[in-house]
Amino acid sequence: MAKTARPTVAYKPRPGEIPTNPGVYRFRDASGRVLYVGKAKNLRARLSNYFAPLRTLHERTRRMVTSAASVEWTVVASDVDSLQLEYMWIKEFDPPFNVRYRDDKSYPFMAITLADEAPRVIVTRNRRIPGAKYFGPYPKVWAVHDTIDLMIKVFPIRTCSDASYKKAMATGRPCFPGQIGRCGGPCSMKVTIEEHRAIVDDFVAFMAGGDQRFSRELNARMREASAAMDYEAAAVYRDRLQAIDAVLNKSALVLSEDTDADLFGIAEDELSAAVQQFVIRGGRVRGVRATTIDKEIDIDGADLVDQVVQRAYGDAAAADIPRQVLVPALPEDAAELEMWLRERRGKQVSIQVAQRGRKAELLKTANLNAQQALILHKTRRTSDYVARTQALTDLQEALGLSEAPLRIECYDVSHLGGTNVVASMVVFEDGLPRKDQYRNFGVSETTDDTDSLYQVLIRRLAYLDRPEPVEDPDSTAPKRPRFAYPPQLLVVDGGKPQVEAAARALADAGHEEIALCGIAKRLEEVWLPGEEYPVILPRTSEALYLLQRLRDEAHRFAITHQRRRRRRDIQSVLAEVPGLGEARIKALLRHFGSVAALKQATPEEITELPGVGPKLAAAIHAHLASG
Repeated sequence: MAKTARPTVAYKPRPGEIPTNPGVYRFRDASGRVLYVGKAKNLRARLSNYFAPLRTLHERTRRMVTSAASVEWTVVASDVDSLQLEYMWIKEFDPPFNVRYRDDKSYPFMAITLADEAPRVIVTRNRRIPGAKYFGPYPKVWAVHDTIDLMIKVFPIRTCSDASYKKAMATGRPCFPGQIGRCGGPCSMKVTIEEHRAIVDDFVAFMAGGDQRFSRELNARMREASAAMDYEAAAVYRDRLQAIDAVLNKSALVLSEDTDADLFGIAEDELSAAVQQFVIRGGRVRGVRATTIDKEIDIDGADLVDQVVQRAYGDAAAADIPRQVLVPALPEDAAELEMWLRERRGKQVSIQVAQRGRKAELLKTANLNAQQALILHKTRRTSDYVARTQALTDLQEALGLSEAPLRIECYDVSHLGGTNVVASMVVFEDGLPRKDQYRNFGVSETTDDTDSLYQVLIRRLAYLDRPEPVEDPDSTAPKRPRFAYPPQLLVVDGGKPQVEAAARALADAGHEEIALCGIAKRLEEVWLPGEEYPVILPRTSEALYLLQRLRDEAHRFAITHQRRRRRRDIQSVLAEVPGLGEARIKALLRHFGSVAALKQATPEEITELPGVGPKLAAAIHAHLASG
């Protein structure tokens, strides 16, 4: 008789209790804390996914469901309402299993205080100045100051403080910036409040779109002044034109001049994501904002885009929402997101995937920046002393170790279709890489990855039992780092099969005192020997970041060694052909890529390479065929 799969949790709602309407749901723990908030077009269909048998759930979804003690839901009138309610609840409850945003920094903006009697331009990080118009964000404060310095040469508006302005207007004496030509407001005694307001409007119009009409007007005025032989005025217009060109050159035209868009580049792995938001106004990149995200529950690219868009515009002013939102993938509820943004902006908004042309090229740039930001984010976390200490402590607790693993060795096996098998060993001490102690291993004969891993570990562990060499006090030779130094923790790239193979190696070598674990890439599960289920570390855990970096470093080192070895093997085979020099060998490698591909090539195909005649091609073909 077949066994019936049991429900995952005791609080699973009864069949028919969950409505099929759109709505928002919340999982709570025993103390009532909200653990996770989600939305659904069909609540019953979505929630049934969480209450499947435990063994069928994603490991991290299982952890959330079993951590919860209840689930509740709210039915709404439309999918757009569910999106709005989801955003409000995530913001209110900050659930630990929803994605967590870590803004890299507080970015500087250029702000024009339009609510003032005489508006001024300032550099600020405060986005809540009443009535202010913002431009940016800028990557550095000096970049804002440089832009302002150029802009006030063309549009001389107020830069002095409110206190200086009030004093100047009360005394009739220009403010200090006005005395040195740095302030063009009414406090400089050169313009009226009305005239100054008109200049401010031009300043804002230019910054909003890089309006070319200002260049045309200045050009016309310069020519008129020159024709009238008013060369002093012509020089002033010339300087203003140069300042405008300098501002425009600082933000090169990347799309058509009428483009008003935000473009999002996203790079992600199993634990984190990095987002680069390019703010494009008038076809020019006016600002760049970077955000990193910690992911707890498994979430794919389209769902991540959904969360990113909500986060970017949830509290945004209508003026900060563009006509176009360009993303790498369309979320399932793209139409509802468009309606939500349209309501907030008061105008049409479209969400599109940048697939071709200049938009696609710009998206590649944004994605590249996001990838670099993600690498930097992970590196900073693992290199920070406090984070490293926390990671080692968390690792000790999670794996049940008697002490923090100050020396960790990680192993990865790499091959090409079962051939050219190599393995890597990377070493971290105190949470930092010790590249001088990295090692590579070649595996000549093996049956599979687990057998390769077993062989490599047996060879490495043998060094632990070798006596230390007697040092010659008179020798000046540099001392080689001690390969015989034992690790406190041995990590393998892989899941249960790889861990079992490593455990056999430790037992056969007589070193079962060394702790062991494996990290499986797809789900980032941590496996221990002899355990039926993996250890699931929180995605925000410093310990998991350390293990992930160890695994990634071991994989990188193995792949690098394999490529270097393959190049060396190819070159050594080809170097045996008479008349084949280094330059031609490189040309052959670029064209065919491997000895295997060369072996399959005919002499006629080899002669297609410049500098390789029929006689040499026949010699290459014969040499490879005989080998």
